[in-house]
Amino acid sequence: MQFYLDGYKPGDPLVEEPHPSVADRPDGLPEEVDVLIIGCGPAGLVLAAQMAAFPEIRTAVIDRREGPLAVGQADGVACRTVEMFEAFGLAGRLVDEGYWVNEVAFWQPDPDDRSRIRRTGRVQDVEEGLSEMPHVIVNQARMLAYLLEHMERSASRSTPHYGLQASDVRIDTDGSSEYPVTVTVQHVSGGEETGEASTIRARYVVGCEGARSRTRSAIGRELVGDPMNQSWGVMDAFAVTDFPDIRLKCTIHSADQGNILVIPREGGYMVRFYIELDQVGDEEVLDRRTVTPEKLAAVANRILHPYTLDVRDVGWWSVYEIGQRLCDKFDDVPAEQVPGRLPRVFIAGDACHTHSAKAGQGMNVSMADTWNLGWKLGAVLRGTARPELLHTYSAERQAIARELIDFDREFARMLSARPKETGDVESEGVDPEEFHRYFVAQGRFTAGVATRYAPSMITAASSSQDLAAGFPIGMRFHSAPVVRLADAKPLHLGHVARADGAWRLYVFADRAEPTSPDSRVRALCEFLTSDASPIARFTPKGADPDSVIDVRAVFQQGHRDLAVDALPPVLLPRKGRLGLVDYEKAFCPDPGRGDVFDLRTVDRDRGCLVVVRPDQYVAHVLPLDAHEALVDFFAGILVDAA
Repeated sequence: MQFYLDGYKPGDPLVEEPHPSVADRPDGLPEEVDVLIIGCGPAGLVLAAQMAAFPEIRTAVIDRREGPLAVGQADGVACRTVEMFEAFGLAGRLVDEGYWVNEVAFWQPDPDDRSRIRRTGRVQDVEEGLSEMPHVIVNQARMLAYLLEHMERSASRSTPHYGLQASDVRIDTDGSSEYPVTVTVQHVSGGEETGEASTIRARYVVGCEGARSRTRSAIGRELVGDPMNQSWGVMDAFAVTDFPDIRLKCTIHSADQGNILVIPREGGYMVRFYIELDQVGDEEVLDRRTVTPEKLAAVANRILHPYTLDVRDVGWWSVYEIGQRLCDKFDDVPAEQVPGRLPRVFIAGDACHTHSAKAGQGMNVSMADTWNLGWKLGAVLRGTARPELLHTYSAERQAIARELIDFDREFARMLSARPKETGDVESEGVDPEEFHRYFVAQGRFTAGVATRYAPSMITAASSSQDLAAGFPIGMRFHSAPVVRLADAKPLHLGHVARADGAWRLYVFADRAEPTSPDSRVRALCEFLTSDASPIARFTPKGADPDSVIDVRAVFQQGHRDLAVDALPPVLLPRKGRLGLVDYEKAFCPDPGRGDVFDLRTVDRDRGCLVVVRPDQYVAHVLPLDAHEALVDFFAGILVDAA
């Protein structure tokens, strides 16, 4: 991480200097803002953390709770989400504190005595090479605390306004108002509205307040779908047990007592149990009003037979029903009005898609929603991107949510189904081996790395994918180990990018020595320093040269075989008020951990350009000499600085 760009200051270098606008911020709730975020859950705070990178944009966050979340319900953090937290500089805390899900065990009825369970398989949770980040389990409240701290130490010094609930959202659609969205908020104390109300006018509003979203209702959207009529109990328990896999993630299917999903929690002692209640034949347990942790423990013991579970304490518990529901669109613009109207109100997370907790995707997909939206709002409000960019949020994320709903419906069905007996092909239920295969096959989806965005103004339909087969267009930029040229530091290429709203242009060099006359990289770098380059065309006057398009180069030569002072100026940009040189733009392979050119199947003879969006998804792959095509691509997204 870089700091001290404008000179040394004592103290914590990760606490940024406050933006000048912070001093002019009014006390209490603002009357006018650029972006109003409703809800301090995972979706809301990821969006707030992203907006904190743009301190000149006035952002406010409100939540009906009277303070930060103390106990979270969601806990599974997919590999892709840990990658996202790395962009905020927060992955280290997740990885250090969390329980690592390394392997998964499968338990089924014992064929010799179906009243007993036995282990039938054990697999690696995340396939080798899928991500440099682990799948971890961390209390949702802790994740939100990381994001809140990130906001507080950013230049925006942003903090939420608690005890406020949005009751009405009105949009002026004629385009005459500078702040076209008016939100009425009710003040809340002790969980009840006090009768006091305030009004906030905003350029954009994002509803992240959960499945009962009033923002969703205000824009005429509706969650549509069918419940699966499956009830599950969940509890975070401290227990003494003879079950041997209590510290492994487990799926447990009993013959006729129901099923359990075991999720070990961080800290070494606590375990989360998802306990199916539909098959237990116990009307009292199925009545949510009478459920207690003791009754859930009794059901768990019946499923775990011949093993026993002595629950000594319960940190949190609940009962809920599974259902999959989805909105047809995630913003306020009707589909038929998209060509002539820009969105002003958005919904994200549970406000627009709900599903079961079994696959651990809800929180992860919700946070991905708002990271997708945040950089787009920032670019439009800063004036660096075309407002039409905002249409891509609903188009991209609604399609991903639909895929999640379809996956979750099948995963929840298989997890809840009765296990078939050996040789049984007639009865309903699930073959244990079939479930095992399905779990392994869907590993990329549950890791969060299967997302692929369709072609759009920000995702090209490139004919040059063969130049970098390991960086599929529309999918997340898959990091790989490299060595930084200037200081020989081994690191991951994907970790050099922060959630700062900049596009990345990764230049993978051809074989030629980069200073030689026949080097394609040399010719490209000369173009990128010219007045015709997208950097010159789309970077605002006075901004750092990498603030809109950040160029990074990966050479094929070893880091001891290239001279730093021979690098072209575009790879040694001068930045900040002191005009200091940024030496962290050039990289070389790390053969000891795997050559990036081989790992990502990059064409060594021709090299290539990999254009990456601010949310780390590959937008384009181009030949090194496709200078005009590069400019044309950005011209469809960005605004000329002039």
